Amino acid sequence: MVPILLVLLLALLLFGVGFAVKILWWIALAVLVIWLLGFLVRSTTVGGGRGRWYRW
Repeated sequence: MVPILLVLLLALLLFGVGFAVKILWWIALAVLVIWLLGFLVRSTTVGGGRGRWYRW
């Protein structure tokens, strides 16, 4: 009985880790798209040059 519970617990743990990693990949992809959009649509400065797209 104990080995079956350990195997089920291990499967549940690995499923949770796999799900979390998959969510992190989607978050990383969304951040990359936002970064690329911010890089491409940055506004121009008064002198006609490109401004900084980041705030710092």
